[in-house]
Amino acid sequence: MADNRIYYPQQPVIPLGKPAYAPKTPNSSKPAAGNEQLFGQILEQELTGLKFSQHAIERLATRNIKLGNAELAKISGAVEKAAQKGSKDSLILMDNIALVVSVKNRTVITAMDGASVKDNVFTNIDSAVIV
Repeated sequence: MADNRIYYPQQPVIPLGKPAYAPKTPNSSKPAAGNEQLFGQILEQELTGLKFSQHAIERLATRNIKLGNAELAKISGAVEKAAQKGSKDSLILMDNIALVVSVKNRTVITAMDGASVKDNVFTNIDSAVIV
């Protein structure tokens, strides 16, 4: 009876030496000035680890709520505390501002100022952090 099995090598074949063709990239060592700005913004966002939903951005704009670096750091710290306690969705109360945050996704879902907070019921949250 004929042996019809196909045997494959156990280790991948690794080429010896340098490749014959290497694509050239023009000025890849120097970033453009616009890329530095974009990189800085991306780095800042990754360091804070906090994102804003489109709904939250609209609410912040319509209610004229401005958040500086200090406020963003406080919010990020509050989200981190909620995450350590196992929270999924949290209400963060800070300086006459209320934020509903998805702790799991590190995303601000909505934002309210002091006037909107009064006589309001917050649903679908499992924790509250007061900063």
